[in-house]
Amino acid sequence: MGIDRMRIHCLQHVPFEGPYGIADWAAARGHSLTITPLYDGAVAPEPADFDWLVIMGGPMGANDESRYPWLAAEKALIRRAIAAGKTLVGVCLGAQLIAAVLGARVYRNREPEIGWLPIELTAAGQASPLCGFLPATLAVFHWHGDTFDLPAGALHLARSSACEQQAFLYEGRVLGLQFHLESTAESVAGICAQCADELVPGTYVQSAARMLAALPADYVQLRAALFGILDRLPQ
Repeated sequence: MGIDRMRIHCLQHVPFEGPYGIADWAAARGHSLTITPLYDGAVAPEPADFDWLVIMGGPMGANDESRYPWLAAEKALIRRAIAAGKTLVGVCLGAQLIAAVLGARVYRNREPEIGWLPIELTAAGQASPLCGFLPATLAVFHWHGDTFDLPAGALHLARSSACEQQAFLYEGRVLGLQFHLESTAESVAGICAQCADELVPGTYVQSAARMLAALPADYVQLRAALFGILDRLPQ
């Protein structure tokens, strides 16, 4: 759509994991952004009604349809959006849902990864027009216990010490990010409060105090990375 105003639609799984920095980017670029609160029983629009689909994170697992029946309908929508040629951005659970729709296995990571921890671009990531502008190593915000296999045909963009699959790109327009570039001080405070029970000792688990002590420069770096990636996705 070039520089035209895009219709971005966001699927949200819990009240405290919203689009935050993605919403800021959409506003800055003049695009509209609408949200379906799936946790509230809302029904999402069809692919004809949006240009981009953004799928946020959440504490549930991608395979938890028995507890969250709306996950099955969400996966079906993701499948239709991919088939319709839309641009998709999945964050954390969103990336896991995209991976599952593409036929990859989603399962518990060997250890949870929570806090401000580095990712490393793969050789393919460094060569990619999408994220090649980033430094080879970048500290980002994580909060996940699950991981996934790389979907068939996808480009592996980033890894970390705790988790091999940190980012992938499928067909040049379907992006999965295991980490949270959209984070703000408000969103980090919210998840620390709402998911405090997950802060058990671990090699890659930081304390709430450590996470909340992030500097303004940390968020500036996240925002620059997020805006740069979103600017480079098909529009």
